[in-house]
Amino acid sequence: MMATVETRYGTVEGLERGGVGQFRGIPFAAPPTGRRRWRPPAPPEPWPGVRDATRFSPIAPQPPNRISIISRPESLPQDEDCLTLNVFTPGPGSGARPVMVWIHGGGFTAGSGRNPWYDGTSFARDGVVVVTINYRLGALGFLHLEELPGSGNCGLLDQVAALRWVQENIAAFGGDPANVTVFGESAGGMSVGALLGMPAAAGLFHRAIPQSGAASSVQAAVEAGDVADRVLARLGGLDALLAAPADRVLQAQAEVTEELGPRRLGFRPVVDGGYLPRPPLDAVRAGSAASVALLTGTNRDEMTLFLAATPDFRQAGEDVVVRRLERALPGRGRSLYDEYRSVLGASAAPADVWVAVETDRVFRVPAIRLAEAMAGHGGDRWMYLFTWESPAMDGALRACHALEIPFVWDSLAVRGTEAFAGGGPAAEALAKEMHAAWVAFARTGDPGWDRYDPTRRATRVFGPGTGVEDDPLGALRRLWEGVDPAG
Repeated sequence: MMATVETRYGTVEGLERGGVGQFRGIPFAAPPTGRRRWRPPAPPEPWPGVRDATRFSPIAPQPPNRISIISRPESLPQDEDCLTLNVFTPGPGSGARPVMVWIHGGGFTAGSGRNPWYDGTSFARDGVVVVTINYRLGALGFLHLEELPGSGNCGLLDQVAALRWVQENIAAFGGDPANVTVFGESAGGMSVGALLGMPAAAGLFHRAIPQSGAASSVQAAVEAGDVADRVLARLGGLDALLAAPADRVLQAQAEVTEELGPRRLGFRPVVDGGYLPRPPLDAVRAGSAASVALLTGTNRDEMTLFLAATPDFRQAGEDVVVRRLERALPGRGRSLYDEYRSVLGASAAPADVWVAVETDRVFRVPAIRLAEAMAGHGGDRWMYLFTWESPAMDGALRACHALEIPFVWDSLAVRGTEAFAGGGPAAEALAKEMHAAWVAFARTGDPGWDRYDPTRRATRVFGPGTGVEDDPLGALRRLWEGVDPAG
C-alpha cells in the first residue's frame, strides 16, 4: 500500500508495510553542492506535486569501510546530494507519539541512515516514530577551512538541520515534536554528545542516548587547521579544492588519513569558537544540557573490534603494549599497564590489558565523565554496560564495539547478523529487553532502573545475568580519577 503525507515543503508518498509507514529519501536540506559546499546547510526547496518517498536516496560520499559488518556502503549509490532522512511511523497524521532520531556511526567518514540494522519497523510497532538521517562525512563534512565559517562542523550542522526539520514536520507523521530523543552509536554517539553542547541544537531534542560515544571527541581549531592544510596541499589550494570532484576530495582525505595514522581522527567536530564555541563537555558542565534526560553507556570490550585486526594482536608482548599505550598517553603507558594488570590479575594477557585500557580511554571513561557532568545540574541520567559476547572470530571479539546495535533495534533477524551478534532464545530475550528499555526512555524519560549518580553509580548491565550493578569495573574507573583520557 501507498501512504501520503503533507510536509512543509511538499507532499511525499511512501510505503506501508505490516502496518508501518515508511517514507524514504526525504530532503531535509538543499543539496550541499556548488556554492553550498563546506557551508552550513540551507533549507530544502519546496517541490510541486507528489514526491516519491519509496526508495532510499544516495548516501554521503565515502571511502570503503574496512570494518563494515553488515552492509558495504561502497556498494550503494553515493552523491553529494545526500542530505535526506527516512521516517518510520505507526500512523501518519494520528496521535502524538514519541520520536527517536538516529545518527549513524562510522568514524565521521562512513555509514548512512539506511543500514539494514536501522530499520525502524521494530520501534514503530512499539508506538515510536523513528527518523534515520544522512549527514556529510569526512573532508566534505568536517574540513575546517578558516575562510568558510562553519566548514569544520558541516556534518554536525546537517544533524541540526535534520532535527529542525523534525520540529517542523514530524507531527504530520504522527510524532510529537515536544518529545524527541536523539540517539546514535560511535561517531553517532559522539555527535549526540557534541549536540548537547552546541547552541544551535538547544531545544531541538529532549532526551539523548549516546551509545559508545560521549562529548569528548572533538578537535581544537589549530589541530583541524593542520589537517586542512594537508588536504589543501594535495589539491593545490582552496580554489582547486572547491572545484574538485568528490572522488578527488576522497582521495586526498584517504592520503591524509594514512599520513595521520590510526590514532588520530582528522575529520571530526571542531571547537571553532562559533558554531561550537567550546568543548561540548565543558558546555555540559556549565549547564547547556540541564533540561535533557541522558541515557549513556558502552560495551565492555569495545576495542577488540579495532585491535583484533592488528597483526599478531593476541601474541603482543608487554613491551609492545606499553609502547602502544605510551603513544596514546605519553608518560602514562607503563603505569597504566601495571595498574590494569594488577586489577585484572596475573592471568590477563598483555592483549587483554591493551583492550581494557583503550576501551576505557576512548569510550567508557568519557561516557562516565559525561554522566558526571550532567549530574552537576540535577538532570535525569542513566548508565548501562553491555556485556553480551560475539561468537565471531571464535569469540575473540567478546563484548565489542557496535555489538549492542542489533539488540537496541531488535534487528537480530537481519541477514548476516547472527554470525556477529549470536542467536537463539537468550539473544532474542536480551534484544527484547534492551529494545524495550530504549522505547520506555523515549516514551517516559525513564528506561526502568535507578538513576546514575557519582556516589552509587547504579548501572544496568545488559548481558548474561543482567541486572543493576553499582559501579561495575569500579577499580578500573578509579585509575582514571584526575586523568584526562585525551592525554
